[in-house]
Amino acid sequence: MPDKRRHRGPHPQDAKLFATEAVKRLRSTLADFSLLLSKGYAEKSALKLVGDRFSLTQRQRLAVMRSACSDQKLETRKKKQIPLNELSGKSLIIDGYNVLITIESAMSGGVIFKGRDGCCRDLASIHGTYRKVQETIPAVELIGEFLNEMKIKDTTWLLDSPVSNSGRLKTLIAELAEQQGWTWDIRLLTSPDHELINSDLTVASSDGVVLDECRRWTNLARDIIEGKINDAEIVDLAV
Repeated sequence: MPDKRRHRGPHPQDAKLFATEAVKRLRSTLADFSLLLSKGYAEKSALKLVGDRFSLTQRQRLAVMRSACSDQKLETRKKKQIPLNELSGKSLIIDGYNVLITIESAMSGGVIFKGRDGCCRDLASIHGTYRKVQETIPAVELIGEFLNEMKIKDTTWLLDSPVSNSGRLKTLIAELAEQQGWTWDIRLLTSPDHELINSDLTVASSDGVVLDECRRWTNLARDIIEGKINDAEIVDLAV
């Protein structure tokens, strides 16, 4: 069946799955899961253990998985994090789909989860095909305006070429950048993670693998959501 979604908003069950009482259980789950990760337990088995204990649905388990990390990784991520306001006049490299989809989700009322490392993450999944939604253009414009405010010198966007419609998205982003006079380089790569991890530039991403392996990173999506999207549905699981 073709994907006809026009928004990247909340799942019909999210109001119930992430209600106040449910969030209390999710926070306890996240704490236990992170403890097991810190002790060296495998992610899959540890998530099943805590998820079963707290009777979580698959969607709730996904939220916990994306929001957790071990103490060791948390410390490493903190050491490499650069505040965006310290990057004035410098260049940035963006994990394109990672940042864009998170902003789209926040703008369309999707639930955004703040994890242990302070990053904001969504539950959206593109399943190998990117679908433009009504929030796509406003999201790109918001990202650009924010980077302009922060006086970022120039920006490189990396998009996954194996994802269908990446070429169309590249063209769209390039056209918006040209209209606004933004100095952006949009690139299609088979493996953006490899480039992000090895880049000398500061990386904008919330992908845990990238954060753990890159030289330095900045919390762009969170800064935009908290600073510019006043009605964003943010659930802090690390409180």
